[in-house]
Amino acid sequence: MQANVISARNLSLTFQTNDGPVHALKDVNVDIGKGEFVSFIGPSGCGKTTFLRVAADLEQPTAGAITVNGMSPAEARKSRAYGYVFQAAGLYPWRTIGGNIRLPLEIMGYSKAEQAERVARTLELVDLAGFEKKYPWQLSGGMQQRASIARALAFDADILLMDEPFGALDEIVRDHLNEQLLKLWARTEKTIAFVTHSIPEAVYLSTKIVVMSPRPGRVTDLIESTLPRERPLEIRDSPEFIAIAHRVREGLRAGHEDV
Repeated sequence: MQANVISARNLSLTFQTNDGPVHALKDVNVDIGKGEFVSFIGPSGCGKTTFLRVAADLEQPTAGAITVNGMSPAEARKSRAYGYVFQAAGLYPWRTIGGNIRLPLEIMGYSKAEQAERVARTLELVDLAGFEKKYPWQLSGGMQQRASIARALAFDADILLMDEPFGALDEIVRDHLNEQLLKLWARTEKTIAFVTHSIPEAVYLSTKIVVMSPRPGRVTDLIESTLPRERPLEIRDSPEFIAIAHRVREGLRAGHEDV
């Protein structure tokens, strides 16, 4: 039995606003095992990103419990258990690509030699070797997002939290980055929690798919993928892929009907 890296029990979060309470998450139960690739899918505002932010100690739940590597999110943050990739690449324009990737390493006090070695290694991992001295504006959107992933990988955390990192990219670039991300996952054996609005992306990438309802965000289905770990893009035309996509769609529909 694989150990759970992220485990949520009856997790709820209500934001207090001037217009009244906003129920972002309600009684969410999710387990993410070591080495799994778990996607969260649901309509806008359903709490997908909120769940990631709670795991990252960026938001505090109002009920229930969540652990990351057996610790509280605050303890996991202090132990540098995860890297976080945001929707926008968020690269500093005045820093080179290497300088952006180096930033968390500088903050954490790694030596110059260790920084250089880790930057070179992560650039290689995301197929950006040779771009260390370029500036963000000299790279395409897809390359910038890969640099953002490299920054999250630089300090070698076991967990990667990815908040819809490819949502703003065109379909051709997105397909290419999906393929690259699967290869990266296979090479690094990280545990990945991934937020998306795309059914094909969720099915293609994941070992498990968490389908969420409109606000308040609840889990309407938890789908264990039966696809092989080796996944060429052509697998999306297979009956098995189409069946899983259909089940995701049904789960999204059921979530709307229950509201």
